Amino acid sequence: MNKENFLNGLREKLSGLPQEDIEERIAFYNEMINDRMEDGLSEEEAIEAIGSVDSVVEQIMSEIPLSTLVKKKVTPKRKLKAWEILLLILGAPVWIPLVISVGAVMFSVYAVVWALVICLYAVDITSAAGLFVGLAGIVAYLKIGNPVGALFSAGMGMASFGLAILLFFACIWLTKAVINATGKLILGIKISFVGNKE
Repeated sequence: MNKENFLNGLREKLSGLPQEDIEERIAFYNEMINDRMEDGLSEEEAIEAIGSVDSVVEQIMSEIPLSTLVKKKVTPKRKLKAWEILLLILGAPVWIPLVISVGAVMFSVYAVVWALVICLYAVDITSAAGLFVGLAGIVAYLKIGNPVGALFSAGMGMASFGLAILLFFACIWLTKAVINATGKLILGIKISFVGNKE
């Protein structure tokens, strides 16, 4: 891919951004390609070192605040006509509760996912506490002269602690997965704002 195709592809994928942002990004990547070519790379090698158009767009989208994209999309291109304003006002009792409901459901689903992560941490802490319960059981069973009960209590305490170790790694993995999924969701929302041409 040559520089012109790369920059045109980038311009096309960023078409939903404000024009000054697009020109700023195009100038930045044009300069980056030129600098790499001055360092001795060919045009194709310089572009390959930067990455694909899609990866560059993802990087740009991750840097731009969502509020900027929403503001760009919400700003009307033309003045609203009287009948459009009237329709918005008359439809408000229907569409405002719908928007609030959809937002509440999305927030609830997100909160439930984090609640599951917190519950898994609680189970992990409880399993780790099982070791101390097992130690207390050993002492209690040995006091009453029941070595079989003490052995059983020791086994349960160690099994509980082993489960806690495994759950700890599962908790860490799940937390990272939810954070990554959140980042990808926000990036997807940003890309959908930019990708929708009017």
